[in-house]
Amino acid sequence: MKTFSAKNNILKKIKQALATPVPVSFEANTSTQIFKPAIKDLEVEFAEHFTGLLGKFSFCISNEELANQLQSLFITRSWKNIFIKDDALQQTLTLAGLNIECRTNLANCDAAITTCEYLIARTGSIALSTAQQSGRTVSVYAPVHICIAYTKQLVYDIKDALELLQNKYQKNFPSLVTFATGASRTADIEKTLVTGVHGPKEVFCFLVETSTS
Repeated sequence: MKTFSAKNNILKKIKQALATPVPVSFEANTSTQIFKPAIKDLEVEFAEHFTGLLGKFSFCISNEELANQLQSLFITRSWKNIFIKDDALQQTLTLAGLNIECRTNLANCDAAITTCEYLIARTGSIALSTAQQSGRTVSVYAPVHICIAYTKQLVYDIKDALELLQNKYQKNFPSLVTFATGASRTADIEKTLVTGVHGPKEVFCFLVETSTS
């Protein structure tokens, strides 16, 4: 009998609570920005968040400097098998002076180079889509992902990137948009951080100053 009475009391309290709606403290306008606006240059904010997530960041003032930095990286790491699927990107790097023989097979490559859609400063994320010539598999299956981006591709928040993507592709919106945030990592195994489990062990981002000429 005591158990039955206790249960009735609980149900009664729930019923009373449901009869009195809890006031909502949020504004009805869902477009309200809940994050603080950027207080630093987008280049600085992206670099800080990206490197904080184990990403390796480098800023270049031109495509020629980009080519020189990539060449030095490949020599330092002894990387010879570089995969590039994007023909326009390969041509840009070749014209800038990068002297490498690009691998046409993603399997067993040392690193893969791609472009991106946008860079998200607030989260240090790289926005990729299936509409790019590189596709999505390149940035996922290569042991090292090298992303080439330009300062004109920097945006503050994910919302900004999605709006620009919608304007860019209209009815031909990509079937998949990915926001890659740092190297692949997990801490599921005894709470020990392990990188490269479901993606690249290292992610590099070379940000190039957009030419105004």
